[in-house]
Amino acid sequence: MMSQVAKPRVEIPRPVSKPMKPLPKGAWDCHAHVFGPYDRYPLMENPPYQPPLSPCSDYLNMLDTAGFARGVLVHPSANAWDNSTTLDAVQTNWPRLRGVAVLPANVSDSELQRHDRGGLRGVRITDHGHASGKPGTLAMTDIETLAPRFREIGWHFQIWATQALIAEYFEKLKATRVPVIFDHMAFCDVGRGLDDAGFKRFLSMMKDSNFWIKLTPGRVSKAYPDFDEVRPFHDAYVENLPDRVVFGSDWAFIGNDATLPDVGKMVDLFDRWTPDAALRSKIFVSNPDKFYGAR
Repeated sequence: MMSQVAKPRVEIPRPVSKPMKPLPKGAWDCHAHVFGPYDRYPLMENPPYQPPLSPCSDYLNMLDTAGFARGVLVHPSANAWDNSTTLDAVQTNWPRLRGVAVLPANVSDSELQRHDRGGLRGVRITDHGHASGKPGTLAMTDIETLAPRFREIGWHFQIWATQALIAEYFEKLKATRVPVIFDHMAFCDVGRGLDDAGFKRFLSMMKDSNFWIKLTPGRVSKAYPDFDEVRPFHDAYVENLPDRVVFGSDWAFIGNDATLPDVGKMVDLFDRWTPDAALRSKIFVSNPDKFYGAR
């Protein structure tokens, strides 16, 4: 059941400035969420968090200000199984936007096709060590049920899970023959450093697959604003997987109201970490074009 939330708890404007160096033509922001207006898109009853009021119009303004041509909206769990906010935003702004749904594993063919026609191109799995079974949350145990249908319509899995759980399911994920992208830097534990056995194992598996990574440093580190502890992992991904990494802003920064990032400054940080012009163009443009832009 959805609750009619008239007013969100958080109404802090999300800052955005122009990057110091303009983004390349055709740049993508590959990870964002939109919420509201709440009289039209209410949250679920007792949501797991209180998101900011951040409708699609604000997101489009962010893209325009920062210089992004394209964007990818990911359905948030606070809306449970009702993907209307994301679906309507993508449909209205197609082909500029793509979407990632969260649909129950037993979703009907007609519902799956409706979301596909609306511009959604995959589902998000959010599993930090167990199948939660909560509304608006899929688990790793759901991949084998969904995979045959995804192969037919060309959808992908977007996964936010611990690297230990990813390793446990890695062979099953490969066997699905469905594209996979890991968000939030594949949940790397930056406190353990690059020499961590789990990270080394994960990076080795990634080299031997066609899986992808979203670069979103603010979700794996509290070292705001420069996220220095993330830099080695960013470099490892870019060096080892240059053709399979994309940039994500993580707008509207759920749960980060005390230290709100500025998307333009996040691009500046990326540029300090990745000064090579060819790599910059690949990560912002050609890689996401390949992953998201085929249809």
